[in-house]
Amino acid sequence: MKIIADENIPLVEEFFAADAQVARLPGRSLTREQLGDAQALLVRSVTQVNEALLAGSDIQFVGTCTIGMDHLDQSYLHKQSIAYTNAPGCNANSVVEYVYAALCRLNVDWRNRTVGIIGCGNVGGALYRALKAQGVECRCYDPFLTTADNPDLTDLEEVLQADIVSMHTPLTTTGPYPSRHLLTKEKIVQLAPGAVLLNCGRGPVIDNQALLQVLRERDDLQVVLDVWETEPNFSLPLLDRVSLGSPHIAGYSFDGKLKGTAMIYQAFCRHFGLTEKTHLQSVTPRVANNQLHTDMSASDWAVICDLVGQVYDIDDDDRAMRKLARQNRDHGVDLGQGFDLLRKHYAIRREFNNYQVAEKVKKEPLAKSLAALGFHLNK
Repeated sequence: MKIIADENIPLVEEFFAADAQVARLPGRSLTREQLGDAQALLVRSVTQVNEALLAGSDIQFVGTCTIGMDHLDQSYLHKQSIAYTNAPGCNANSVVEYVYAALCRLNVDWRNRTVGIIGCGNVGGALYRALKAQGVECRCYDPFLTTADNPDLTDLEEVLQADIVSMHTPLTTTGPYPSRHLLTKEKIVQLAPGAVLLNCGRGPVIDNQALLQVLRERDDLQVVLDVWETEPNFSLPLLDRVSLGSPHIAGYSFDGKLKGTAMIYQAFCRHFGLTEKTHLQSVTPRVANNQLHTDMSASDWAVICDLVGQVYDIDDDDRAMRKLARQNRDHGVDLGQGFDLLRKHYAIRREFNNYQVAEKVKKEPLAKSLAALGFHLNK
């Protein structure tokens, strides 16, 4: 059996090589000719999997190491009886930690703010549960859920009045609740004074031109964008206006990537009737130096931000985006190629649950918050 895999999916050989011959290729530029006589295709969100790519191929199975499936033509796959799977929830924890890191960088303490969550599926639901574990007041909008699923559900207008609004919706253009341009200018201007808006889902869920217009009119808003409407290209004027920008890497923790690979491997084995030979725990490396030291005499908020920053300094991602913008302006460097290179060469980022706080955490509210973030505590 032959497998074509995106070159940026980690540990493909460790999981699949015992059962198949693996070839790695750039996902965004993948062509029908490159598929050859492969029977399985492993992709990320940068590959459009449709008739143009698959027609006449031998592909029987498509696995995407992502939560979203807007890059898969599911209707075509159904018609051709091609099995396909995604990796629901694989990087949810990674995105939640990105939100924490951004708010720490902006010095916005979520513990005494109202948090609005738009889209409460795998990622938004994980953020909601983590915040509720800390006693945070949440308002949620998701038209596909009921109050039986989430007692804090309300309408979109109410969510937009929260102090912090975090978007985690998939991109859809059809159905009763299409999400493309869910936030138009009419909606964006409803944000509360001094609000923080984060988009870690899909870029086109916010009308980026409308967002730029509002930011030109309101300097009280803080905006964090990990996703962009026209990525891999993105708006330089919009980057200039946002508080933090990054190249669609919120879900790029090393642990989240490994979970994605493991999940599509399991689905691959089920489809082809194979016995799983590799398991996630056996290939996940331990963090060599996992002890975090901090000043416990500081305020609880200072301790939280210090620990989060030691594990993940979100400024590194923002600086990389702004450096790319300068290179484009000064030297004509291609934005799209640069964006993809930032993702391809993204530094290894481990999740909080790989680390232990070395000092004893004696204050119960702080312990509660740190545990909810995922850190291991020394009580």
